[in-house]
Amino acid sequence: MQQLNVNLSIQIPDEYVVITKVELQELKEQSLAGVFWSMNDLEQRINKKQEWIKKNILYPSKFRKKLDSENGGFVFYPKNKGQTWSFQAVKMAKFLDENFHLIFK
Repeated sequence: MQQLNVNLSIQIPDEYVVITKVELQELKEQSLAGVFWSMNDLEQRINKKQEWIKKNILYPSKFRKKLDSENGGFVFYPKNKGQTWSFQAVKMAKFLDENFHLIFK
């Protein structure tokens, strides 16, 4: 088999940057670091209403054990009327990605 070596230059416009996948993931995580989602934020992220989210993600015991902040998780479950849900954005996003197949089966 013959091999051809080519030296190729590609112009990248000034408004674009080339980075590694690892760097991209780190930037995504940094952009959500210290950010908390409300229930409305979560609804927008997964395009489901809160009733569905509660039934399929937040209340099933297989997930609640991992999620509940009282168990060391990253979701604050309201205990009294008037309290609001709170989700650590980075950890919730990761949980949704890793459990997509279980949530949406």
